[in-house]
Amino acid sequence: MLLWGSLSASDLVREQRIALELEETILVGYPLRLSTGELEFFAIHTESDSERIFGGAVILHGRGANPNWQDVVFPLRSRLAESGWETLSIQLPIAAPDEPEASTQALVAEAFPRIKAAIEFFRQRQIENIVLVGHSLGARMGIEYLASEPGQNVRALVAIGLSGDNEKPVAGTGTLLALQKVKLPILDIYGSQDIESVLSTVTARATEAQRADNRDYRQLEVPGADHLFSGLADELVQRVRAWLRKTVGDQRVVPTSAARS
Repeated sequence: MLLWGSLSASDLVREQRIALELEETILVGYPLRLSTGELEFFAIHTESDSERIFGGAVILHGRGANPNWQDVVFPLRSRLAESGWETLSIQLPIAAPDEPEASTQALVAEAFPRIKAAIEFFRQRQIENIVLVGHSLGARMGIEYLASEPGQNVRALVAIGLSGDNEKPVAGTGTLLALQKVKLPILDIYGSQDIESVLSTVTARATEAQRADNRDYRQLEVPGADHLFSGLADELVQRVRAWLRKTVGDQRVVPTSAARS
């Protein structure tokens, strides 16, 4: 059950409804509740059957999606687990349907305690090689979290369909400013047919990462892919999996028995 925060920007009633609906439909992984200390939120944990666990991936869904969304989210959370990555797909703050776009920054800030709780979940399972994999708004939440919490032992970020700051961000916030601050390995992956806010800021994102002297930032365009990688989920998973394995997959490998204990 959710614990209600009186000043929450997220529509907590809507979150609870989504959680109840998803619990009845999950075929891969299992549902659970995590706590930030102020509220409980829904998540889906998927263990790996591999002999070795390379790490834990926190999956961050986009606007209008959920932790089991059929596009991008489910393929990643289920198939990364097949390749030695435990996944934890978390419910992020969501706005009420009638809320204006201007409320986005409040949702971003409210995501930070949830991401932190997800990281702690893996650490309690003796998994220290932790990555964030975010799509769309979830990618923005991931990069801004890392900019605000540099000491969280996250090893890398996969940002899928990451938009720049087309709207004027609140002072001290925003994707581009965050890219100036984060020096972790970043895969900025997007489609050649992505949405305008992604495609129009490709150069700006690369420039800010260069300004940060982030030599582990990589930008990758997938030909023919739209914002949801429609029909190209296999390629998306393969690209993400290969980059993770090459970039951070050999760090602190955990025996399966330890993670399951």
